Amino acid sequence: MAFFQDTGPSREPFLNAPASVLWLIGVILVAHVGRVLLPATTADDILVTFAFIPADYSQIQTWATYLFLHGSYAHVGLNCLWLLAFGPPVARRLGTFRFLAFYFFCGVAAAAAQLASDWGSSVPVIGASGAIAGLMGGAIRILYTERHRVFGAPLVSVFSRPVMFFTAIWLAINVVAGVSGLGLSEEGDLIAWVAHMGGYFAGLLTIGLFDRTAAPVGSA
Repeated sequence: MAFFQDTGPSREPFLNAPASVLWLIGVILVAHVGRVLLPATTADDILVTFAFIPADYSQIQTWATYLFLHGSYAHVGLNCLWLLAFGPPVARRLGTFRFLAFYFFCGVAAAAAQLASDWGSSVPVIGASGAIAGLMGGAIRILYTERHRVFGAPLVSVFSRPVMFFTAIWLAINVVAGVSGLGLSEEGDLIAWVAHMGGYFAGLLTIGLFDRTAAPVGSA
């Protein structure tokens, strides 16, 4: 497989993911391992400097850098598994650069949702799950579009029954987890479930803007 070159229709085995997905997973893992191997004070300084903090939202770089910071190996491992699950259909559909642009766009949207929810909070927000939730939102529309192996067909509508059903279930799980307190990690840290929702809806609603195979405006 060529460097950073995505393939066409999804006809490969599950783990034969596009290079862009694998490289993104690799960068996320290296960023986490590299940080935790540093002295504790340095590792903490990196968190403070590069995490997204709602009270300090003017630090523009943190809207992207927080995606590469994770609290534990379990945290980063779970996110990488979700990225491996939902990244490939989006990467194959969009191509490398649009895939990466879409990923970061969803990450920014997730941070914006968390900012609106926790305005003024000094609690750092870290992790790629908001952006990955956006990939999930885009992937659902792609997977229902290409369920009959029709690669490049117009994206299924947001208001189609299967997409709305999946969205309702996913939304309910996140709300219940957040409100009930089930959204706690093993380390006792709150999971940014509002960021998940912001990323998911950003991906669900805007995937068409990034779609290189999108049909002309007005098409069914």
